[in-house]
Amino acid sequence: MGLFSAKCPVSTEAQQWIDASMTWFCGQFGTDAARRRVVEPSPEFFPDPYAATDADVRRVLDRVCGFIGVDSARVRLELLSSDDEDVLRHLPSHATSSSGAAAEYVRDGDNSIITISRRTAADPMYVVAAIAHELGHARLLGEDRIDRSRKDQEQLTDLVTVFLGMGIFTANAAFDFAAHQDDRRTGWSAQRLGYLSEQMFGYALAVWARLRDEEDPGWARHLDTNPRAYMKQATRWLAR
Repeated sequence: MGLFSAKCPVSTEAQQWIDASMTWFCGQFGTDAARRRVVEPSPEFFPDPYAATDADVRRVLDRVCGFIGVDSARVRLELLSSDDEDVLRHLPSHATSSSGAAAEYVRDGDNSIITISRRTAADPMYVVAAIAHELGHARLLGEDRIDRSRKDQEQLTDLVTVFLGMGIFTANAAFDFAAHQDDRRTGWSAQRLGYLSEQMFGYALAVWARLRDEEDPGWARHLDTNPRAYMKQATRWLAR
């Protein structure tokens, strides 16, 4: 077909990693987990008014816990304001977040602590994406499915949000936030790109739709232009 032949939007290495990881997720969470309802940015899933108050963010967290399969009673929420940044360096890792973080996950025994920047909380789409990513850590790190030393654990955490039904939000946020980590903590910072590129999210969503036997899923209309285009490209390539 030459110029008009279907082309995978990601490298061969990325394609093989996503395929293998999706297969691993099926083994970890069961194939039925891939068929759960896709969470969409609509009142059906988020019916509460949102004004970025502490109570609003907590309600969003509780809802996303239910979507992803985390016991919300075991998740503590901390909201971080810019006024707190001067004291962050002097507090233990389980107590708060690092300066400038949009969101952060810390394991505290059998519980999780999620810190959200109030700047991030101002945008409901971004706060859902950030919470989904951090709860992905709770499913992978908190449930001892992977080790923190695993080199691709941040990328895998982005990817598991797709498998667990939150991919619309994390794919749309990929251009606006970048993950960060050190030996004690992990989170997102307000930079340009996430650990998975828009191309990788697009391919992952296409693979996920194929797992669900969906050829032209209606939920894809909620994707931003770039991830939606990459998903369509990947769908054509997979169909080939």
